[in-house]
Amino acid sequence: MANGTVILDTAGVKRALTRIAHEILERNKGVDDLVLVGIRTGGVHLAREIAARLEEIEGVTVPVGEVDITLYRDDFKGHARHLPVGRTDIPFSLENKRVVLVDDVLFTGRTIRAAMDAMMDHGRPACIQLAVLVDRGHRELPIRADFVGRNVPTSLKEKIAVLFDAASRPTDVVLEK
Repeated sequence: MANGTVILDTAGVKRALTRIAHEILERNKGVDDLVLVGIRTGGVHLAREIAARLEEIEGVTVPVGEVDITLYRDDFKGHARHLPVGRTDIPFSLENKRVVLVDDVLFTGRTIRAAMDAMMDHGRPACIQLAVLVDRGHRELPIRADFVGRNVPTSLKEKIAVLFDAASRPTDVVLEK
């Protein structure tokens, strides 16, 4: 990668997701009333990976949903004609559930705010926790992750890319300068 540095390789991503799964179990004392909701699109793939690890550890399938935040973005009006609207698929009730919202990279916090707004249209969870593979800082809103795979301080000019293979499994995390 001429313009990028791999900060997590495939093995590092797997270790981070396994650690996040264990931390979720510890914080929630198991998987009772636990659901995962991934933010389209990278967060959905990561939520499925975390759910698979939770099932390996606990022997119980944790429901996974997906949320599209396009219509909830605070900059939607300026980009309305240019943004394709994806599908939100939460095939279970969020009422009184412990929701772990999953995203690939936490940056300003605006995506997370939009996802929480979108989820509230589907019910009132008991709580919402946030799991991210990478926290790069530069928050504009008072949002923090409960579970973080890796903290990566960045400049505003840099970008973090989470790469996925053809089967939507995360392979690498790259810092692009």
